[in-house]
Amino acid sequence: MKIFEALRNDHDKQRALIKLLLGTHGDSDVRAEYYQQLKAELETHAVAEERHFYAPLMQLDNTVGLSRHGVAEHHQIDKFIAELDTLDMSSPQWLLTFKKLAHKVDHHLEEEEQEFFQQAGRALYDGEKEKLADHYLTEMAS
Repeated sequence: MKIFEALRNDHDKQRALIKLLLGTHGDSDVRAEYYQQLKAELETHAVAEERHFYAPLMQLDNTVGLSRHGVAEHHQIDKFIAELDTLDMSSPQWLLTFKKLAHKVDHHLEEEEQEFFQQAGRALYDGEKEKLADHYLTEMAS
């Protein structure tokens, strides 16, 4: 498996959790459970992705800018999560903030998959792509 497939698989999990969350209402156990799953998924994914995808690509001139941009978007996502953590899940503000988070995550994933993966694909050798996937998957499993 190459790094792009590993990342896409996790992106699909994130999209599914967001969709499930958007179907929940109020301060319910189901909303809380899905939110905690999404939060954990986003946090572990961001750390592993930065370590095993962005960091190696920051060493290359043609991918450093996109790598920095991706890390900056992770920080924006973190801010939305921190804000959500302070809000009552049954409040309209929680849902509004969650929709902003969902939009940011969707934008980030689309940008990675449609733009960054192509540039990274040209910058990395096949062996590197597989090695990065192995390291990423190992970290995600721990």
